[in-house]
Amino acid sequence: MKTESIGILNLDKPPGRTSRDIVNQVGRLLPRKAKAGHAGTLDPLATGVLVVCVGSATRLIENIQRMGKTYRTVIRFGARSDTHDCDGTIVKTLDPRQPDVSEIEAALATQRGEILQQPPEYSALKIDGRRAYDLARAGLPVELAPRLVRIDRVELLSYKWPNLELEIDCGGGTYIRSIARDVGELLGCGALMDALVRTRIGPFTQATAVAPDDLDRENLEDHLRSPLEAVRDLPRITLDAPLVADVALGRKITADRLADATIPPGEIALLSSDGDLVALGEGDPDGLAVQPRKVFIDKSS
Repeated sequence: MKTESIGILNLDKPPGRTSRDIVNQVGRLLPRKAKAGHAGTLDPLATGVLVVCVGSATRLIENIQRMGKTYRTVIRFGARSDTHDCDGTIVKTLDPRQPDVSEIEAALATQRGEILQQPPEYSALKIDGRRAYDLARAGLPVELAPRLVRIDRVELLSYKWPNLELEIDCGGGTYIRSIARDVGELLGCGALMDALVRTRIGPFTQATAVAPDDLDRENLEDHLRSPLEAVRDLPRITLDAPLVADVALGRKITADRLADATIPPGEIALLSSDGDLVALGEGDPDGLAVQPRKVFIDKSS
């Protein structure tokens, strides 16, 4: 595998392994000093889409994290846990009430749209530089402020007490465990997340994902997807070779050098004449220039 390889891996994470475990596995297949990072944690019990960026594509992680996600989850009523899932310390509800479908649908309606959601204490969020789950495991107080999240769809797939199966479309930063907790409290019976599968992040679906254990040094290159998939919704400008060289040096590109291309305001994908992603730039409000912000080629390219 070439040292300059960059791209995106769409992996199907198995249960029982952390997202960091998978990144480390990929890292062992890369040349020395090559980078890899994931674009959104999955808890050990969770399975499904884990996007891993390789090489300079790690600079696209933030773009992928902003993409919409789809999950399938099983919520178990009649119990609570400190982690809000079945991996925590579980306490069963004594003589729990069994809500009917209409009550459940009413509770689910509160979980749609833009809502303030309380993150779990056992989460990877940082408090004064320390992970919340480390503080919680040490018995220290964990104070996490509610966060605004976007939940586009919550569909009831099946319900047979005590199990409720849902499919959820949501934006970044949403905790499915928190949805389970909040629905259980609204219904007065308690609930926890019993299973979770992430089936999609943006264009990366479980149907096209690769099992991490199927990767090796010989085939990893074949499974790398174009960095352009992380910025597919951005406007694009194609640059000639001299402009690519300037962008590699971080130089601003003025509109008079772009022939017929117009510069929209905001984030722009800058491409080479071969269609490769050269950089992400920021177009000024007046359309007079674009400033490279994230460059994916080195100065010698």
